[in-house]
Amino acid sequence: MDLDFYKNNNINVDLAIEAHDIVRGELGTEIPGAVVDRHKFPNAAVTTVKVVEERAAQMMGKPVGTYITIEAPAIRDNNRIAQKEVAEILAQQLSSLFSLPDNANILIVGLGNWQATPDSLGPKVVEQTIVTRHLYRYAPEELKGGMRSVSAMAPGVLGITGIESAEIIKGVVENIQPELIIAIDALAAGSVDRIGTTIQIADTGVSPGSGIGNKRTGINRETMGVLTIAIGVPTVVNAAIIAQITIEHFLEKLKTNPMLNKVQQSVMPDYTQGVINDILSPFGGNLMVTPKEVDSLILDTSKIVAGGISMALHPAISAEEYSMYLN
Repeated sequence: MDLDFYKNNNINVDLAIEAHDIVRGELGTEIPGAVVDRHKFPNAAVTTVKVVEERAAQMMGKPVGTYITIEAPAIRDNNRIAQKEVAEILAQQLSSLFSLPDNANILIVGLGNWQATPDSLGPKVVEQTIVTRHLYRYAPEELKGGMRSVSAMAPGVLGITGIESAEIIKGVVENIQPELIIAIDALAAGSVDRIGTTIQIADTGVSPGSGIGNKRTGINRETMGVLTIAIGVPTVVNAAIIAQITIEHFLEKLKTNPMLNKVQQSVMPDYTQGVINDILSPFGGNLMVTPKEVDSLILDTSKIVAGGISMALHPAISAEEYSMYLN
């Protein structure tokens, strides 16, 4: 799919790796001002996209910053060994984006709607996050060395609270004055293969709801006044993307049949776009699709994200001690 498809269907690309690949495909060469680095692990692949120049940021639709993508299809296969490895990789990559003393104060924010399963990743991560700020105040004897002061919150969504998430978070930030915010949110993918198998870490913060077309006030260094790292996992795909991929694969199949090859050549892009628009018109082009096993995908990925965050922030805590400190 080309860049025009995303623009015509008003689809925002949440994953920087996908935005990079789309623009690179359009240019037919590397993107000036963007640097890509890749590493392979037994059960995962890590791709780091650094947007270092404003022109690259404008082309990709992503702010200048670092975007780390962990891809691990084995997560969806309920592979516990892979899940443990991904949590450890997440901890390593997350730690690379900040440098804080042991006594630093960190705020974990679980964005999303806990009443809607595909959007409940953030609140689920908060449920499994080790929070220690209260122990620093009231039970310091229970703390070990190498544990930071961590608090966590799930502010809900505008439709439930009537308050912008950024407004709620800003109020908390002004009171507890953290040195770091880690915001977790569900994302929209550009491929069904990425649902529940991909984790993105970005030091540019997050715009809640952008993946489903609901632009909200950003949660980032500019709005919060403190370094904000976003962690996201794709849980939905725009139906227009699925429709377009299906059409493209169908037309590729026609190429292999001499009798139907002329039919394939006669199909114009504007015609297929019109078909997609007609089918999705009852939903205003904003139909999002999620798998029926999204409950288990959210549970597995939330455990991985929460575990990775805890390992990065509390290096002294072992897996055996993890449950002792759950909020």
